[in-house]
Amino acid sequence: MQNHKKLNELAATAICGNDITSSCLYVSSLTIIYAGQYAWLALLLVAIVLFVFRKIYGEVVGALPLNGGAYNVLLNTTSKSNASIAACLTILSYMATAVISASEAMHYLHGILPGVPVLLATAVLITLFLFLVMSGISESSIVAVIIFILHITAMILLIGSAGWYILKNGLDIAISNFQMPAHGSLATALFFGFSTAMLGISGFESSANFVEEQQQGVFRKTLRNMWVAVSLINPLMALAAVSVLPLAEVAEHQEALLSHLGNQTAGSWLAMFISVDAVLVLSGALLTSYVGVNGLIRRMTLDRILPQFLLKENSRGSSPRILGVFYLLCLSVLFITQGQLGPLAGVYTISFLLVMIYFGFGNFLLKLKRARLPRPERAPVMSVAFALLAVMVALYGNVRLHADYLIVFLQYFLPALVLIMLLLSRNEILQYALRFLDGFFTGVKRFIIVAKWHLTRSLKRLTEQEFVYFTKGDDISILNKVMIYVQENEITKKLKIVTVLNDGGHVSEDFLRDLDVLDRAYPEIKIEYTQVHGVFGPEIIQRLSAQWNIPINFMFISSPSDRFSHRVSDLGGVRLII
Repeated sequence: MQNHKKLNELAATAICGNDITSSCLYVSSLTIIYAGQYAWLALLLVAIVLFVFRKIYGEVVGALPLNGGAYNVLLNTTSKSNASIAACLTILSYMATAVISASEAMHYLHGILPGVPVLLATAVLITLFLFLVMSGISESSIVAVIIFILHITAMILLIGSAGWYILKNGLDIAISNFQMPAHGSLATALFFGFSTAMLGISGFESSANFVEEQQQGVFRKTLRNMWVAVSLINPLMALAAVSVLPLAEVAEHQEALLSHLGNQTAGSWLAMFISVDAVLVLSGALLTSYVGVNGLIRRMTLDRILPQFLLKENSRGSSPRILGVFYLLCLSVLFITQGQLGPLAGVYTISFLLVMIYFGFGNFLLKLKRARLPRPERAPVMSVAFALLAVMVALYGNVRLHADYLIVFLQYFLPALVLIMLLLSRNEILQYALRFLDGFFTGVKRFIIVAKWHLTRSLKRLTEQEFVYFTKGDDISILNKVMIYVQENEITKKLKIVTVLNDGGHVSEDFLRDLDVLDRAYPEIKIEYTQVHGVFGPEIIQRLSAQWNIPINFMFISSPSDRFSHRVSDLGGVRLII
């Protein structure tokens, strides 16, 4: 493998940070819908869970600093099959994230430029970022850094403008919103709000999937930076929204809440800036998916779970075949769903939360089975148990809210899992295939031997069948015509030439010499000459047929003379050939 420039703290944070910080574009409105005025509190609970996961990820990746995330820790603590399930979930999460992010980015662009066709523009965006990542991770990280800085700037501006708006206009709207009853009860609102808000940390696992591309010590800093960004931006954004906008207005502008908030607090210029930022940062989340899945699939290929041809690198250090496969998967999903994000949301939600659960279990297994491995930090057992329970609660909450998500998730997950299991079992499958082919070809070989024996026997019967030509002592020209006829019309290698002699009759020496010439001229036909005493007619023909076991219709004569005492029909089927 070639040596390539590794990512510094800012570049690595930007690549995974674009994904996790872009979540505020949609998670704020979703959390407010379910938790109402307490959305900021639900998002703070998520920040607490994420703080615990910082330790969990830090311990696992610190002990096993290899690409792969949850796959890596399970591979080193359990079996390849268990690790492959986590990898399958991670790939599905990346695939859904890529398509959703690209599609959402183009929906924002469509809001700015209504003439843009969303589906086609989404496909073009996915293609553009494929070529960007293929140009090299260092080069693509420059784009990620620019997008990340712009996005953080936009979020600070929006939160600052909301604060200024509140200072100018007072807290009347906020007070009105907080006086409204919670959805169901406070506990119910926080439960469903927390479950929804957990989607706002998607991307936190990405850094672990390309840790080998980061400089020494950078990984833990990316976890810290992502936690700080999410812990500040998401709760403050939700608090700003419920302090500036009536709750009913939040639901009306769910698709582009932050743009509407910017328009309310500072005017159309900020709304436009937020929309442009949304296009860019959601595109940056697409970059995160490419980089993360590249590191994961490369690791799986090195572990011989996936075909080795995927490992080929270009001069920039990228793996075009891995990226190309992921690109085709994303395009196929985009066109199958026709850009409808509902089905993909189910895949994204459940697969992401299951990956987090797998990582927590991986941490437990690492403590039990690899206790001697050095690690820069350790997550307390109770903290890991708390984090696992919190994610399980979020998973249950999302399934309660969207039971159909589980069915859609299984429709994508089960075929992917079957494919991975087949690849894992390809050694056994190939062995069974070899045995089947051996058995098949043994059977075919036996069949061929038997068929060949029958064909040879049939051919032998055909070629060894004797024919008889009765001659009156014909000259060589007549005999040659007989040979030509037999050669062209009959499948045989044996011909009896028979002369029926009356008492005292004999055959000339010239005739015998002519037979000898014919025998040399037609080496493929064995000529046997026989003299029979008697009178040529039906009786002698029948006697010879029985004696030699040659059917009468295999006996030939030339045209009889006028003095011939029998009609041809009286001879029992002897053929007239000349």
